[in-house]
Amino acid sequence: MSKKKNLRRLSVLITAQTMGNLEKLADMEGCGSTGRVIDKLVRDRMLALRLGCKWEGGGRR
Repeated sequence: MSKKKNLRRLSVLITAQTMGNLEKLADMEGCGSTGRVIDKLVRDRMLALRLGCKWEGGGRR
């Protein structure tokens, strides 16, 4: 039995250059899916923002 995941569908309009870069990142990571690359980039960015706020002395939360 497979575990249900909290997933949503998203349609994104991007340039050809961005698509090429997403495909390169997917190949480098070995995941094969550009959606997973987008998900990882967003997670990394949100973590960086959260850590940045703590270092600045409690900015936005």
